Amino acid sequence: MAFFEEIASAVIAGDPAKSQELVRKALDGGAKPLDIVDQGLMAGMNVVGERFKRCDMFVPEVLMAAKAMNMGLDLVKPHLDSASRAGTGTVVIGTVKGDLHDIGKNLVAMLLESKGLNVVNLGVDVSAETFVNAVKQHSPQIVGMSALLTTTMLVMKDVIDALKEANLRDSVKVMIGGAPVTQDFATEIGADGYAPDAVTATDLAKGLLG
Repeated sequence: MAFFEEIASAVIAGDPAKSQELVRKALDGGAKPLDIVDQGLMAGMNVVGERFKRCDMFVPEVLMAAKAMNMGLDLVKPHLDSASRAGTGTVVIGTVKGDLHDIGKNLVAMLLESKGLNVVNLGVDVSAETFVNAVKQHSPQIVGMSALLTTTMLVMKDVIDALKEANLRDSVKVMIGGAPVTQDFATEIGADGYAPDAVTATDLAKGLLG
């Protein structure tokens, strides 16, 4: 139990090296991989998420915490059997075409991974065609789009239209976010959900997965 608390503390502190060291010791000591994830890594990230929501932590600290969590998770993943990871869901995420901002999108991706979701991060400047092809290839439950500009947020509707044209719209939920994006805009373009920040985005994704 103490090991798990120490791992959680390393994640909260944003210490990737300590996180890896403790996860490695836990694995060598015979701890169950899923317990390391649930009671250590994710427990720490949950605290980070709550503190971020209360503005007690800020984006740079959350990014470091997410890095600490992911580096520990990389050590655990080979020890998780397929059954323990089944049913978590897959999210295809990207910043839409014409937009090169990725800090917020990457933060959402890391937090989604911290919740056990498989995340396919398409990067920035992603075209509607690339989103459609990624949905065909990875069969996600959710498509997430980000935009930081009022000019590029309009591309989100192009992606939704392209999903409809490819007869894929009914197979995925679409969630959007970014500084200029609002719930009214999400409703207008036919998205399934809108999140104003990364923590809300993870809650929204879990809700969309049901």
